Amino acid sequence: MKGALSGQVAVVTGVSRAKGIGAAIALELAKHGANLFLTGWPGYDDEQPETGADEQGLLLEELRQLGVEVEWTPFDLSLADAPQKLWDAVQARFNVAHILVNNACFSTRDSVETLDAETLDRHYAINTRAPILLSVEFVRRFGGKGANRIISMTSGQMLGPMRGELAYVASKASLDAFTITFAAEVGHLGITMNAVDPGPTDSGWMTIEVQRTLLSRFALGRIGRPEDAARLIAFLAGPEGGWITGQVLRSRGGFE
Repeated sequence: MKGALSGQVAVVTGVSRAKGIGAAIALELAKHGANLFLTGWPGYDDEQPETGADEQGLLLEELRQLGVEVEWTPFDLSLADAPQKLWDAVQARFNVAHILVNNACFSTRDSVETLDAETLDRHYAINTRAPILLSVEFVRRFGGKGANRIISMTSGQMLGPMRGELAYVASKASLDAFTITFAAEVGHLGITMNAVDPGPTDSGWMTIEVQRTLLSRFALGRIGRPEDAARLIAFLAGPEGGWITGQVLRSRGGFE
């Protein structure tokens, strides 16, 4: 498929559900011609009562019908050696990568009464350590050899309190700070580094009650959709996004 990203290889983490943001990102990048190495961890999604994991076959077939090459391999990013093994698999399949989208995340509810070291460590391993190590290794292996874009998904934890999510906000907030400094570290290699905050997004987890509660807080009058974030990420990944780096972009539909 011809497009602005034709011939490029994009690695997207957190692709396990057809309605998820990760799947929307993969579809949007494929529409622009990117070949894809996707990874997810269905075991985590299976634990979520609101969503659950999907069979990957339908999504992969839809992507391949767009004329791009696609590989999907499960990785448990909570393991310390997962980033190295993931990049080994990418090189075995495509030799080089150009785009990294850190989309995978972990989230559970907690409180002052329930927060403990195990909960913090689980959030840190996936939400902080994994995207940082994936980004560092991406630059080490492909800097100057094709790598040009890193995009991480973040949240609105820096804009106000998110009660009941102490471990989540602590682990995700670090990505905002990392994005700004890492962009300065790798800019000389022609690599941009940005983060995207999509705001509340209906990726299958929202009940009707949650939607009703949130709707009035969106200035544009509707709930965020996975494709909203995906379109921004495709823009940042393409040639038009080449002058944007070190930014945390709030694409939230005016959510307050």
